[in-house]
Amino acid sequence: MQDVHFIQPPDVECQCGFFMWGTQVDNSRPFRLVVNKTAQMPDISGVYLVTDQGDGLVDRVSQALRGGVSVLQYRAKELAYDERLAMGGELKRLCARFGTTFIINDDVTLARELDADGVHLGQDDGDIAEARALLGPGKVIGKSTHNLEEALQAEQGGADYIGFGAIYPTGSKVVAHLPGVEGLEAIRGRIKIPIVAIGGITAGSACRVIEAGADALAVISSVLSSPRPDIAAAELLLLFNRMRPFPRGAVLSIAGSDSGGGAGIQADIKTVSLLGSYAATVLTALTAQNTRGVSAIHSLPPSFVIDQLDAVLNDIPIDVIKTGMLHTPAIISALAERLGERKVLIPMVIDPVMVAKGGAALLEREAVQTFCDQLLPLAYLLTPNIPEAERLLGRTVKNEADMERAAADLHALGAANVLVKGGHLPGRRATDILYDGTRCHHFSSERVFTSNTHGTGCTYASAIAALLAQGVPLLAAVERSKTFISTAIHTARSLGKGHSPVNHFLAARELLQSSMSNVKD
Repeated sequence: MQDVHFIQPPDVECQCGFFMWGTQVDNSRPFRLVVNKTAQMPDISGVYLVTDQGDGLVDRVSQALRGGVSVLQYRAKELAYDERLAMGGELKRLCARFGTTFIINDDVTLARELDADGVHLGQDDGDIAEARALLGPGKVIGKSTHNLEEALQAEQGGADYIGFGAIYPTGSKVVAHLPGVEGLEAIRGRIKIPIVAIGGITAGSACRVIEAGADALAVISSVLSSPRPDIAAAELLLLFNRMRPFPRGAVLSIAGSDSGGGAGIQADIKTVSLLGSYAATVLTALTAQNTRGVSAIHSLPPSFVIDQLDAVLNDIPIDVIKTGMLHTPAIISALAERLGERKVLIPMVIDPVMVAKGGAALLEREAVQTFCDQLLPLAYLLTPNIPEAERLLGRTVKNEADMERAAADLHALGAANVLVKGGHLPGRRATDILYDGTRCHHFSSERVFTSNTHGTGCTYASAIAALLAQGVPLLAAVERSKTFISTAIHTARSLGKGHSPVNHFLAARELLQSSMSNVKD
């Protein structure tokens, strides 16, 4: 008995990745019929990693699997059979530990001897029916294709999925067929089995390929040649969220409570929800706080912080974790230990909250070293303002050149990406600098001279986390979040007698309207 699933096309969205409020699903758009031959057949979707021949393959693959690789294809035609058998055994054990589907490239005999999950056949490298007869009905068989005719033949011949490409030129092999993204779009409506897009795909080009209809992205060097294969794989996996319905993606905020509602976990929930994602929370501390400052702090026991964390992660699929006020060394250590031991990486946006707007310390002095040693290396994105960067590095930051050096040095401490926020520098423009391990990117906006800035850091970091969870690439997520927070400050209204909170609602609405206008243009 075959399982039949109807997959509805995603809701209409604007280019910024936000839900278009009031949008109705267009029922005239066709549903895509997906047929699973057996209920136990492994899912072919997400990041499909093909091995290279470089040194330290097992270690690099292990890191990539921690980043969320769903399928591993072992390709090693240049090795002798006994060497392929030995390496294949190691990789199979690794895949079993991570729950990753293990596919052998071309060699049906090797796939059978290793009891792999399946085999992928080149267009001229084997017959689907013969592979099925040798491997049995419970194994996955894929077929490389380059056009609609080959794709239909593979589907009708019993393939469980097809590889399609090359989408872009690639250095891993000579490309004789280049159907590109347009070719993928042309076959998507005709092919009912999963399509794995193959050839030259990078994080920069992946969004277009996913939007064209790829169920999975076949990658090699963009993950395995990265200094952080886990981060590279996790980045690619997040991009698939751009095709989900809203609320799109889930963000877990680990932070303190602001009783005044302008910062902390309250600001995180407002931001994430208004921008179209689901917000879950872990409380680290309670504050008695208003616009004039913090009058009392009650830190929660680390064991209870971990209880909250486990309760959420054991049930709710979280795409991005955002941290704010952590307060004590014990809480930081407990979080770093629990998150560091997770089998699969969840990208973390870490806002190193240290001081409230009114001047109250939100991070104990002795916690800074613990933070740098244990939690900072887990950051996908670290978002310090200048005073926080100065405290983390133990030196002053006086200008944009200092900001660039600070971002690079914080990256060297272990953060994959660092965004140093320049709001504390003088001048008519406020510039933030993102260092991605290779180069610095500048994001600038007109400075708003106002005291209505309560919760800016929490809101900014939460906006980035929400957009990442929705499948927006990092650079675009930072750029749009910069626009969002600048608008939130500009439209803030006085509330209370101190530093008033930013305007989350109008900022989200204006960014949405701007994006809708861009779509029409």
